[in-house]
Amino acid sequence: MKFLRNLVASIFGTFIALGVIFMLFILIASLASESEKIEIKNNSVLELRLKGVIKDYAPKSENPFDEIFGFNDGKMGLNEILNAIHNAASDTNIKGISIRVSGINGGIAQTQAIRNALSEFKESGKFINAYADLYDQKSYYLSSVADSVFINPYGAIDFKGLSTEVLYFKDVQYKTGVKLEVIRHGKYKSAVEPFLYNKMSENNRSQITSFLTSIWNEMLQDISKSRNKSVEELNYIADDLLARNAVLALENSMVDGGVYVDEYTDKLKIATGTSSNDDLNRITLKDYISIGKGRKRSSATNKIAVIYAQGEIIYGKGDENTIGPELIINALRKATDDKNVKAIVLRVNSPGGSALSSELIWRGLELASAKLPIVVSMGNLAASGGYYIACNADVIFAEPTTITGSIGVFGVLPNISQLADNIGVNAEQVSTNKGASYSVFEPMTDAFRTVTQEGVEQVYTTFLERVAKGRGMLVAEVDSVAQGRVWSGVEAIEKGLVDKLGNLDDAILHAAELAEVTDYRVRNYPSYKIDFEDRINSFPFMKSKEKLFLEELGEEHYKIYKSIKQLSTLKGIQARAPFMLDIN
Repeated sequence: MKFLRNLVASIFGTFIALGVIFMLFILIASLASESEKIEIKNNSVLELRLKGVIKDYAPKSENPFDEIFGFNDGKMGLNEILNAIHNAASDTNIKGISIRVSGINGGIAQTQAIRNALSEFKESGKFINAYADLYDQKSYYLSSVADSVFINPYGAIDFKGLSTEVLYFKDVQYKTGVKLEVIRHGKYKSAVEPFLYNKMSENNRSQITSFLTSIWNEMLQDISKSRNKSVEELNYIADDLLARNAVLALENSMVDGGVYVDEYTDKLKIATGTSSNDDLNRITLKDYISIGKGRKRSSATNKIAVIYAQGEIIYGKGDENTIGPELIINALRKATDDKNVKAIVLRVNSPGGSALSSELIWRGLELASAKLPIVVSMGNLAASGGYYIACNADVIFAEPTTITGSIGVFGVLPNISQLADNIGVNAEQVSTNKGASYSVFEPMTDAFRTVTQEGVEQVYTTFLERVAKGRGMLVAEVDSVAQGRVWSGVEAIEKGLVDKLGNLDDAILHAAELAEVTDYRVRNYPSYKIDFEDRINSFPFMKSKEKLFLEELGEEHYKIYKSIKQLSTLKGIQARAPFMLDIN
């Protein structure tokens, strides 16, 4: 009894101590926030560093505890970045922008959208300069929009053209006795190809070459315009790696000077009219957004609803990182029930996922389209299930560098029958009926494969019909550009899968035109709420299993682990783009 009493007392004491520490954290954070009031000084430079993960939509929680414990850190919303650059153009305290990026944790389409916003910023007459010790291809692509691009005298530019690498696991399955049974429709459906072959199929090589070339050409055209160099010259530089060091980069006019960071700061002082003896006034993009510059102010009554569908499509609720039918359908319902919402823009950034969930979301959009115009804006990726949920919109916009299409489906089932044989495990089944069934301990039967293939074919046929209806095409026409093939945004226009090239703002403007409104404001959906368990798991000292694996395995090995894990946990028939497509 005494032991129990002491145990209870210890537990209560621990909770009291934690409560006191918690209150001290709040007090310190409150004092810190009061002492660090952010202001934009005269003759300031807006500094773009883009260190966080760039998401199309990264809403910040209004819960003060989330801010204190860093739940809002580590991510940047593309919409806020673009709005901040737009606001800086008319901000009298901002004299110019300094781009300071060596790597961008975002996709090429997102990078292009930021670059286009910077290009528009230059029309204000304000300057843009860029500096880095090292540029990778995405950071150079972004920075090349600047009036002047500078590099460390001993720096380098990784300018070599786009490439991607696909890992194949067929032999690993044979050696371990653990394999994935794959049933698919779509000769280009390469998401499961690594588990079927030892090397890349010609169909997959063809499609990857096609869209990589399309995206690369788009990047080259933008760089060509900014740097006043022909596409042919840029390809020659990429082929021979003629920007691999600062000297070569300067000789080939890829940069405007090799300087140290202090010398670069002096150039910014000259550009802002700051005395060499005074400190340069800077404000980071993050701070600029934090004081409200990441929003467009409007008092209009009419609203355009922007619903963000970002991440893998799953069956269930969904959250900020995944697309669930419950969350999206609820957002659609809220938008259509609001009498001030005049149109909906669905922003899609997804490789797809659950075919059933894609169908549920498609149905929700079909019902919403009977009430309001719907326009789709595609981000980095709107493929397979991501295209499924987009296909019935009134108008579809894609970025030129968007990856879309991949109209095809597959199913995968784990099988360890060979491993069971190797270690001497025998599984015996007893059933009341003779219908085809499946056991991971037995080879897949022909009867079960036939039944599952019928399911895959049914989903594929439905997918084709949905696209044909939404795009005003014949089913046969859709099938000719489907088969799981991936297209760039530019290619998708030619194939009739997309209507227009443009960014999210273009899509919003078009939605307003369809709704016949000129004065409007944007309302973002859905709203995300973090439950208590998620908050606890997100504490800095409560590392997730995924983060621990990343630290232990390293980024490259972690990608392999994650790809295998994703495939091994799939449920139901999938409408999904390739997992392991990492363009660099």
